[in-house]
Order: sequence, then C-alpha cells, then structure tokens
Amino acid sequence: MSKGKALPRGLRLVFSLLSSLIGGGLLLVAVLAGAAVYCNAPPGKGPAGNAPGIQFDESGGILFEVREGESAYGVGQRLEQAGLIKTRYFWNILSRLGRDYVKAGTYRLVPSASQMEIRNALVEGKQVLLRVTIPEGVTLKKAGTILEEGGICPAEDFLAAAEDPAILNSYHIPNTSMEGYLYPETYFFPASFPADRVVRTMADTFFARIREIAPESKNLNPRELNAVVILASIVEREYRVPDEAPIMAGVFYNRMRINMALQSCATVEYIITEIQGKPHPRVLYNADIEIEHPYNTYVISGLPPGPISLSGRTALAAAFHPADTEYLYFRLVDESAGRHYFSKTLDDHIKAGSLFVKGG
Repeated sequence: MSKGKALPRGLRLVFSLLSSLIGGGLLLVAVLAGAAVYCNAPPGKGPAGNAPGIQFDESGGILFEVREGESAYGVGQRLEQAGLIKTRYFWNILSRLGRDYVKAGTYRLVPSASQMEIRNALVEGKQVLLRVTIPEGVTLKKAGTILEEGGICPAEDFLAAAEDPAILNSYHIPNTSMEGYLYPETYFFPASFPADRVVRTMADTFFARIREIAPESKNLNPRELNAVVILASIVEREYRVPDEAPIMAGVFYNRMRINMALQSCATVEYIITEIQGKPHPRVLYNADIEIEHPYNTYVISGLPPGPISLSGRTALAAAFHPADTEYLYFRLVDESAGRHYFSKTLDDHIKAGSLFVKGG
C-alpha cells in the first residue's frame, strides 16, 4: 500500500466496529461504576426507628443486631427496611462477590456509613461491647439479674451455666455452683453473649486475681482453696470498711481453731434472701439466728457448705492474710461509719448492742 492511500472498506468497517465496542464498553463500565457509587452511598435520610433489631444509643449511633443463623440476604433486607442502605440488591451483589460471612452479634453503625463500610464491620465481627459492673458481695442470682438487665445474657441461662458440672469440673470446684468463684468487676461483653462464656470469663478473672493476691494459693488443693473462698465470701458480706476485713477474718479463724461456731450474720441473711426468697432484713432477731439450715453458722460449727457471695480483692486478701489477734467477737456499733467493735470476751460483745447486717 502506498503512503496516504485509504484503508480498504472492509478494514474500515472492522476498526469502526471495534471503536464502537470499546466506546460502548467504556460507557457500560462508567454506567455500572456510577450505579455502584450511587447504591453504595448512604441513603441520605434518617433510619427507620421501628425496624426489627435496631435501636439508637444516646450518642446518635445505631445498634444493629445480626441474629444467630441469619443469612446475608436476610441482613440486607433488614438493613434496607431500617433505612441504613439504599437497596438490598447491591448488598446481595457484595455478599455474592465476597468470600466472608457476616457474623452474629450487635454492631454500632452510623447513618453516614456506606454499604461497604457496613458490610466490612459485620464481616470483621467488631461488635458493640456492653459495659456491665458486678459489685463485690453480690450473689450469683443478683449477678444474673445484673447481666440480664445489661443485655448480656438471660439470668436463667447464667445460673444454669454457673451450675453446669462440666464447667465446675474444668475449674476443680468442689461445690454445686460457681458461687464465690466469679470475680466481681466491670466487664465488657457483646450483647447476647453466651452464658457459659460469661461464666468462664468471670471465673478466669477470679483465678487470675487470686494468683495476684496470694501467689501461695497455687499450693492449695481444691478443698483447701474452697475453704478460703468460703471464708472470704463471709468476710465480704460482713466488712464495711476495708481496714477491718483482715481483723474479721482473724476472728473467724480464731473461732474455728477452738471449734466455736462462726456466728456470722451474713450466713443467716443468705438463707433469708437467697434460699427463702424473702426481703433483705435490716436487723436479725433470735428467731432468725435459730433457723435450722446448713448455712446458718449460728447452729452449725465450722464453715457453711459453700460461699455466700462473690468476693472482691479486699475480702480475698483478708481471708488469705488475716490479722493476728486474740479477738473472738465483733459487732457493728457505728452504722453510718460502718465501724465494728472487736472484743475477746462475750461480756464485752454483749455490751455492743443490736445485730445489724450489711445491705443487699
């Protein structure tokens, strides 16, 4: 072909067709890209407040729950219904292209999040962690109520897990429940967290704290440790000011050495509130301390069958390291200050006044 000579008609048609295809392909790519950008963007309107599995927190965030066993398509449908995404169809495309699955749990989303950002959060499993504080001195039942009210797990499930023989055996607990072996502390759990994992987390924390408080505890066998934990749970329910806790522990050890009944008001209160299900008493009377029950340390000698509360650091440290005194008695004499009168003789003890018990 000489220079400047026109291309044959057939070649011109081929080049023309290729140009059209390329141009059309680019146009299609541009259209698809634009559609993806549009669908990925936030809806631009406020989320629906009545959608299932959605609630708002105090800071304006959105708590969205992915239910156990729920499909990605079901999640997309609820996200669309909640007004968090523009269309579930784009969500379905992302779910089909992605290899990872959304994970069950509760997530905090913001209205300005794109579909891809939402999906990444649900796939990565970065759930909302709910803060719950278990106070020192509460019982398993009360801890279960706190966990349920905090949205962590049902109280019934928590108590069942705390009495699960498999869990008890795994921690070598010689009792019928984990009472006394769950550490009272502030925890951060996902919403609707499995009860058995809550129990194990609190038990792991307990044994970690025990190793900090009393490294020598590793030399105790399960029954020896259990005796200390039971005593700590009694001290926890008796003391009001920390500096008196070791003195109280010393009193109880002194009584056990001479086979004297522990005579702990806290054990009677445990029977009344936890076993009999009655309101917490402010004052104990003779009829109360005469209740025939294995947990009543006024009528039995030695320790009760198990712990009566979840003990914190002060009570545990006192039980492991009691004060060395000759005291055999103590009685609350200043209710506002929480101070007790300690004595060596029964006569001095009687002079101290009425019996009070620690608030529930």
